[in-house]
Amino acid sequence: MNYPTLIAVVVCSYLLGSIPFGYVLMRVFQGVDVRSFGSGNIGATNVARTGSKRLAIATLVLDTFKGWLPVFLVLTLPGIPSSSSAELNTLAASAALAAVVGHMFPVWLGFKGGKGVATGLGVFLALTPRVGLFALVVFAVIVVLTRYVSLGSILGTAVVPVALWWLARDRFPPVALALCAVVALLVIIRHHQNIGRLLAGTESRFGARKA
Repeated sequence: MNYPTLIAVVVCSYLLGSIPFGYVLMRVFQGVDVRSFGSGNIGATNVARTGSKRLAIATLVLDTFKGWLPVFLVLTLPGIPSSSSAELNTLAASAALAAVVGHMFPVWLGFKGGKGVATGLGVFLALTPRVGLFALVVFAVIVVLTRYVSLGSILGTAVVPVALWWLARDRFPPVALALCAVVALLVIIRHHQNIGRLLAGTESRFGARKA
């Protein structure tokens, strides 16, 4: 492993992942701090709670893109030194983890960020589209059946390590698979409050009106 390259990739991926698009869009177009609404999160779901569907969609797209881009660049740029495809995929998995950590703990907002679902989707779509799309389908099915966005996010994320091992273990060495599992674990841990509300039966359903 080329350690200077690894450090550069991790730092750049973290900085890109730490761009708080939800916060920036709400500040620029609505003049408000999205963290003062709903869950206080900077992600698309909380942006939607402000009533701005267009900004919520823009946040979703941009948060996904900022996860996809660094991994895609690592896998495609000819200037990235690598001695093997396994090493390159490990480097890409490192970029994936750094981008998601950047979203969760952005330096620009005092290391208080989002839950990493959209950014996580982006990194896995770049790493292996089949796994990313499989996770997206699981998410969509769960949300349609239960109307719990958080449950869809948790279960969609939970299937990623299994799907990676099942569909792409020939391409990813154990280290890369472990890094991807850490990404999934972090996203699930960031939903600990949602998990508590789901168990207590107090979690809000998508589209439900508050009394």
